[in-house]
Amino acid sequence: MKLPVKRLNETAKLPTYAHKGDAGMDLYASEDMILKPNEVVSVPTGLAFEIPEGFVGLIWDKSGLSLKQGLKTMGGVIDSGYRGETKVVIINLGKEPYHIKKHTKIAQMLIQPVQSCEITEVSELMDSSRATGGFGSSGLH
Repeated sequence: MKLPVKRLNETAKLPTYAHKGDAGMDLYASEDMILKPNEVVSVPTGLAFEIPEGFVGLIWDKSGLSLKQGLKTMGGVIDSGYRGETKVVIINLGKEPYHIKKHTKIAQMLIQPVQSCEITEVSELMDSSRATGGFGSSGLH
């Protein structure tokens, strides 16, 4: 599959796959920012995508940034009809400010097929082995 990508500024870095077979393509910051502890920012990539109809771009954390710096992505659904700049919403859950440097990896995006559903209201749902068991219902051990 080809993924058309438009640079919205000439210095924006195109996404890359770090290794053959990787699920997620790395997204890069297009400017420097300081992210204070507990602060939420929208980090520009300087890119717009033409995601094919029937697919979606899902933005996920970079595991190293999550573990080592406490950075967590928020939101992250890029619909196929969206043509504006893709930005990455990040919160700093760490205790120290984090300097996002231009052209550094900030997140990864997976392109996934989408299955649209026909919404049908019903008065009852079929029973299942889990039924209404919610948080913790599968046990902790």
